[in-house]
Amino acid sequence: MITIGIDPHKSSLTAVAVHPDGHTNPPIRLVVDKNTQAAILAWASQWPERQWAVEGATGLGRGIAQQLVTAGELVLEVPAKLAARARLLGSSSARKTDVADAISVATVALHNRRLNRVQLENHHTIMRLLTERRDDLVAEHTRWINRLHVLLRDLHPGGAEVRLGTVDASTLLTKIRPVTAADHQRKHIARDVVRDLKRHEASIKELDKQLRAAVTASGTSLTEIQGIGFLTAAKILALTADIRRFPNQEHYASYAGTAPIDVSSGEQETHRLSRRGNRQLNAAIHVAAVTQARDPGPGRDHYRRKIAEHKSVKEARRSLKRRISNAIYRRILSDQQRLELQAA
Repeated sequence: MITIGIDPHKSSLTAVAVHPDGHTNPPIRLVVDKNTQAAILAWASQWPERQWAVEGATGLGRGIAQQLVTAGELVLEVPAKLAARARLLGSSSARKTDVADAISVATVALHNRRLNRVQLENHHTIMRLLTERRDDLVAEHTRWINRLHVLLRDLHPGGAEVRLGTVDASTLLTKIRPVTAADHQRKHIARDVVRDLKRHEASIKELDKQLRAAVTASGTSLTEIQGIGFLTAAKILALTADIRRFPNQEHYASYAGTAPIDVSSGEQETHRLSRRGNRQLNAAIHVAAVTQARDPGPGRDHYRRKIAEHKSVKEARRSLKRRISNAIYRRILSDQQRLELQAA
């Protein structure tokens, strides 16, 4: 079977066909436009038995990867780090070219049997888009709230309350009587900021409705885990995508950054926090861990048991996060198997 490696860029891509013995055919370079899919499939038609390897199939390579999958092609995702290692190890020259990168991508696919197969974008992609949009709006909302506090501090002696809502801000602004021209301008800008905040809040509420509907439609049981609401569930599902790309819960814990790193020495057994993995997924699991450690339930029992074993607060929380990570893996896998049986 021929493996076609693709090195994608924003406006172009380079593809090279690599044979199982490492022999390569002349490469092809295409401009990325509406005709790219047809052109690359026509070029690849000379090899009926083929598979594709795309570097960064969730990033710059998303477009061509999704187009190929839509056409019924077998497409594998190659992480950029693996492609870089293959390029350095497979050549005496460190010179980086698009053709060399494409060959490296194909080489990784030829020798690595654990690459993820690219799937058509589905409800996980929709949830990811919605959660990312909500995160952006919340960050923007926080920035404008801080800006409003700065304006009100100069307009109103002592400033406003820390937890300031748009209704309270509007009421406060109606009571302020500017004296100087600068204060008149501050009040005018503050009113504009309040209007922007109201628009942000309305958009966030609408996104919350869409996310709740998406989580319900997914048929997930994640919300049955203590500390995981629909927003956290949406974030976890969006970042996890196809759970079967993880062979077991240990691999999932490594991806989520909930697998502590062993730094034991001699008779002293010690683990430290892992900074690896998906930090957004780790943050979502952290929220659930904090909730479980605070509220009555099996999670708090586990947390207190670790404290009784003379573990530090951080170590106990890390242990709880790993426990939650394993529960999430089992839940998502079970949900997926159940939905497949219902669809059969």
